[in-house]
Amino acid sequence: MEVCWEKCVDKPGSRLNSRTETCLANCVNRFIDTTLSVTSRFAQLMQKGGH
Repeated sequence: MEVCWEKCVDKPGSRLNSRTETCLANCVNRFIDTTLSVTSRFAQLMQKGGH
């Protein structure tokens, strides 16, 4: 999340503009997708190892 913040937020203020909001949303979504992909792959490896 820190990387997203540094990448997307130029100058902190009381409100986020639409570009900043979109950037943060995309960044967070990529993080979630990556986490789900890694978790799924780990589950597959655990199933193979369990047989």
